Amino acid sequence: MNAAWIALGLSLKVAGWATTINLVLGVAAGYLLARGRFWGKELLDTILTLPLVMPPTVLGYYLLVLIGRKGWLGGWLEHSLGIRLVFSWQGAVIAASLVAFPLVFKSARAAFENTDPQLEDAARVLGLGPMAIFARVTLPLAWRAILAGVLLAFARAMGEFGATLMVAGSIPGQTQTLSIAVYEAVQAGDDPLANRLVLLISAVCIVILLLAGKLLPGHQRQGSPHA
Repeated sequence: MNAAWIALGLSLKVAGWATTINLVLGVAAGYLLARGRFWGKELLDTILTLPLVMPPTVLGYYLLVLIGRKGWLGGWLEHSLGIRLVFSWQGAVIAASLVAFPLVFKSARAAFENTDPQLEDAARVLGLGPMAIFARVTLPLAWRAILAGVLLAFARAMGEFGATLMVAGSIPGQTQTLSIAVYEAVQAGDDPLANRLVLLISAVCIVILLLAGKLLPGHQRQGSPHA
């Protein structure tokens, strides 16, 4: 059972870092596309949403081309800075971040688009600057939907398999996340271990989905006695 807890700890570590990265990048991208007016905006939205529908193995291949030892970024990092991303937990974080990014991005964009612009205009009339308006008006109004997206992204990062396996491999205690450990247990014919791992990751994901459901904007309206 120690292997299960080690894999769980690594999965939480990878998912935590991936979710933190996606929170920053996803909110920034969501705000840009919700408020920005520029040519190619919907094309950019499509590109940023692609990881949601593309096979994880395809995403893993793209990452290998980019950050692998022969990739232009990965080769430069290894030769110039001594940083090797493939077969490392950092590589697993990058893979999980890429796969889960659209969940934060789409939630953030929808939340910002549904924010009442009159409230922002009122804050602007009162003399608040753009950063103050975002921090004190826009973000507080959008935080529930954003947090729901963040929780869904965390659950997706927890269960990521294909891209992570291609980029980080399956090194016990280093890159073997819970979903990869399930695969290895099944391949080895260790059904008891596979069952324990499946129950463990299922329980974690169910809790996360329940929390996310309570934060969705329509949840309170549906549960209200006045609905």
